[in-house]
Amino acid sequence: MPDLLLELRSEEIPASMQRRAAGELKKRVTDALVDAGLTYEGARDYFTPRRLTLDIHGLTARSADVREERKGPRVGAPEKALEGFLRGAGLSDISEAKIQSDPKKGDFYVAVIEKPGRDAEEIIRDVMPGIIRTFPWPKSMRWGAASAEPGSLRWVRPLQSIVCTFGTEIEETKIIDFEIDGIVASNITYGHRFHAPEPVTVKRFSDYAAGLEKACVVLDAERRKDIIRDDAANLAFANGLDVVEDEGLLDEVAGLVEYPQVLLGEFEEAFLEIPDEIIRLTIKTNQKCFVVRKHGEDSLTNKFILVANIAATDGGKEIRHGNGKVVRARLSDALHFWHIDQRDLPDLATLKASAEKFGLDLNKPLDQRMAKLDALNVTFHAKLGSQGDRVARIRALAAKLAPIVGADLAEVDRAVVLAKADLRTEAVGEFPELQGAMGRKYAVLQGESEDVAAAIEEHYKPLGPSDVVPRGKVSLTVALADKLDTLTGFWSIDEKPTGSGDPYALRRAALGVIRIILERGVRLPLLSVFDDRDLLSFFHDRFKVYLRDMGARHDLIDAVLGPDADDLEVVARRVEALTKFLDSEDGQNLLAGEKRAGQLLAAEEKKKTRVADKVDPALFELDAEKALYAAIEDAARKAKAASEKEDYFAAMEALSVLRAPVDRFFEDVLVNAEDEAVRANRLALLAMIREATGTVADFSKISG
Repeated sequence: MPDLLLELRSEEIPASMQRRAAGELKKRVTDALVDAGLTYEGARDYFTPRRLTLDIHGLTARSADVREERKGPRVGAPEKALEGFLRGAGLSDISEAKIQSDPKKGDFYVAVIEKPGRDAEEIIRDVMPGIIRTFPWPKSMRWGAASAEPGSLRWVRPLQSIVCTFGTEIEETKIIDFEIDGIVASNITYGHRFHAPEPVTVKRFSDYAAGLEKACVVLDAERRKDIIRDDAANLAFANGLDVVEDEGLLDEVAGLVEYPQVLLGEFEEAFLEIPDEIIRLTIKTNQKCFVVRKHGEDSLTNKFILVANIAATDGGKEIRHGNGKVVRARLSDALHFWHIDQRDLPDLATLKASAEKFGLDLNKPLDQRMAKLDALNVTFHAKLGSQGDRVARIRALAAKLAPIVGADLAEVDRAVVLAKADLRTEAVGEFPELQGAMGRKYAVLQGESEDVAAAIEEHYKPLGPSDVVPRGKVSLTVALADKLDTLTGFWSIDEKPTGSGDPYALRRAALGVIRIILERGVRLPLLSVFDDRDLLSFFHDRFKVYLRDMGARHDLIDAVLGPDADDLEVVARRVEALTKFLDSEDGQNLLAGEKRAGQLLAAEEKKKTRVADKVDPALFELDAEKALYAAIEDAARKAKAASEKEDYFAAMEALSVLRAPVDRFFEDVLVNAEDEAVRANRLALLAMIREATGTVADFSKISG
């Protein structure tokens, strides 16, 4: 079966767009071919900074003939119905339709629609121009003389050539020669811009990939990443160094080069005075280079790994020099920021009121920055006030949370008032992603305790499902206060997530609270912090997602999580105990017994049958009633005692003994007795079972 090779070669595609674009091209092309009646065995996409490539193998050479019978109106139907039938079937006259008979419905028209198959080349030639013209780049451009014409081609960068060949392994391939804005598809591509600018003639994917390799183009992005990773590691090792891994940067750099060449650059050791985080971000952000450490050590060295796109004749000397020059200039700026942030602000006299409000020491640089943040009245949100207002709210909330978490109140208060101070530092102004981390460094420099310094950095955590949760009690307290203030604040102004929109990251904040509570065992009833039922419901939704991701069954979560449940740590433990218990024979016995009693009781309640308010033992007529009543009272007492000790597994075990007396009750007792009082009493007995088991879970919500 034939294969299809497609390459769209252009000027440099931004690295962040390449992978998604290649996948989108594969989807659009394969969908169009399948919609046209073709099938294929497999497809793979490739991308480099200058090309998107698609290899589709095992494509059918021709679409199948199609014969369809379309049933129409009955013979003698109104003219309008006949006209609609003819239009839909593509017939010009009713005489072109057949008449079929139905013994029950009479005669009706049938249109026989026959569509002959088409050659794959014809289909490809038809679909490709539309796919390319409507390709959904996040940003695109027009270029050249054609850009003045209406409807001219838009592409991410100027499109330079198109390769489109089709054929089998043993036959000569054909060129599918469609045209877009003067660019005609051919079998000619080009390799590396500098090392191999000559045209490369290709037939099919195998010789295309090999031809590009000879022309200094590594087509496979994963292979480019492997080359960069391995060569960087080997070069670093040869110099007694280790590369600081950065998968995101590796992805980006692999999207910047077609022919990766790894080199070692350096800068002056004096710049190592700057914190490692700033050095790493400066070099990464401005030069897309990797930083290195001495082998077995944590701190950075004055070397860095750069990746060029050409094999320089001088061994990379000029490239290293040029990159080092830019890195030195950027680090010089960073060093200036680092020094400025440790100096006194020039307007300290204007900051006294803010310093008094938050108990700040204006002899300390970080305290000055917090006072400045408040004095400038920097807006947090138009409806929620300034950053200073927000810190004041977090401070009050953290004071309530500190004894719950078991944190030192003075340490918590100090951490809160300094937590946002680094927002006014030069380093964070240049690199916003360093907020918190820089605050910690400046806090250590001015003599704050390790717990306070750690809380300044960690109060933002966890930033996502894979991020770590703070460990220290001061950090936990400030992190909880920060996230809960965000949630209660935005809920108070009715700024809630809608659909996929969550501009203030409220889902992330709620998940952060949930993870802190569960992973660090914090007993925090949420309704002691806020009294908004809608916000509690939002927490429940995120909590369910979290537990399901941890492997919990949705029906068991629903069985335990009542609408007023606000102690999530307890709920999680009950779900865990219920999951374990239902895997046992006792668990299945309890479930079966409760289900049997609960279903009958629910059916009678639905029919408005009277159920006594409480069980009256004087109305018992049979031993099975007495035995069940005694068993429920004993089991409920033991379950309650176990629940009070938060031993939920033991509570369920205590209730599991009800299976036998429940079965005997249904065997010996007619619940719907003729005597209305006896019937109501027996139903009340079943209600006792539901009430007893309800202390651990709502068994009616458990499947099975």
